[in-house]
Amino acid sequence: MNQMQAIYLKDYKKPDFTIKSVDLTFELYEEYTLVTNIMNIFKENPSENNLILDSIGLELEELWLNDLKLKETRYSYEDEKLTILNLPEKFTVKIINKIYPQNNTELEGLYKSGSIFCTQNEPEGFRRITPYIDRPDVMAVFTTTVRANKKKYPILLSNGNKQNSNEESDGRHSVTWHDPHPKPSYLFALVAGELGCVSDEFTTMSGKDVELNIYCDLGNESKCSHAMKSLKESMTWDEEKYGREYDLEIYNIVAVDSFNMGAMENKGLNIFNSHYVLADEDTATDTNFMGIQSVIAHEYFHNWTGNRITCRDWFQLCLKEGLTVFRDQQFTGDQRSHAVKRIEDVLQLRGRQFRED
Repeated sequence: MNQMQAIYLKDYKKPDFTIKSVDLTFELYEEYTLVTNIMNIFKENPSENNLILDSIGLELEELWLNDLKLKETRYSYEDEKLTILNLPEKFTVKIINKIYPQNNTELEGLYKSGSIFCTQNEPEGFRRITPYIDRPDVMAVFTTTVRANKKKYPILLSNGNKQNSNEESDGRHSVTWHDPHPKPSYLFALVAGELGCVSDEFTTMSGKDVELNIYCDLGNESKCSHAMKSLKESMTWDEEKYGREYDLEIYNIVAVDSFNMGAMENKGLNIFNSHYVLADEDTATDTNFMGIQSVIAHEYFHNWTGNRITCRDWFQLCLKEGLTVFRDQQFTGDQRSHAVKRIEDVLQLRGRQFRED
């Protein structure tokens, strides 16, 4: 493994290749996961003939270029890079690789915590799932099929709209998801497990009905009502304030105790730690309720400021986060009190940010 090296903004250059579409298939098993990745790739730099894909901790099973299964004379796999040699202007790459989510202690990429498969890919976790040009300025349309044992993993989720589901004879089932909006790899998400669900719907300003789902650990369904109310308030506010209408047929939130971060804005499939979703009047304080409203809004607002309009590189992280924080602050002020919200924000700046700066 290479030692970590400093990256400088002045060294940025456009990618030599870009990926137009990705078709992923995940075969989830207890011992391992088999990932099939089919990418349609175009050359951006005519003088570059070799494609370099980021890859960490993957077992390469097969590599295909168009209809040709490649031998090792056409590629190299070392130092966390998969390099494919002598490529045309446009082509299809098919990669089959094996990963071990149950052994993933980095909690980046696809990992298993308890009985639930879960992903975290911001900033560079996707390269732990499959070889890829793992940078935010490469945006592709993703179609994802997830297969697993139906009894153990009745819920199979990924980004975008649900295309179809199938029952299979060996006790397994599959669900296919399609996200029509190009996105960088850090916004890819997958969740599989036995989860409870609270559902609702929202009608957008153009009259489109959107299915809303909050998935949670079984037994926590009664604690999701405030989060659902906050989501619908956020969707209404973003339409009224900015004219930003939600752009998919379904919006899923997953709230599980096993998620390793606070919350993540993956396109159409936000993943939260339960702390930022679950609340009821018997156990939660006013601060808990306000915090949930703010975080639900923040991740929803990322749909436009961060997802549809995203970073060129990770030096621009402060832009997508800063603009989305501003939006959630304005939302909270409109819902409650702008003066109180401003006081809270300034106290946080003085107590945390100024110290860091």
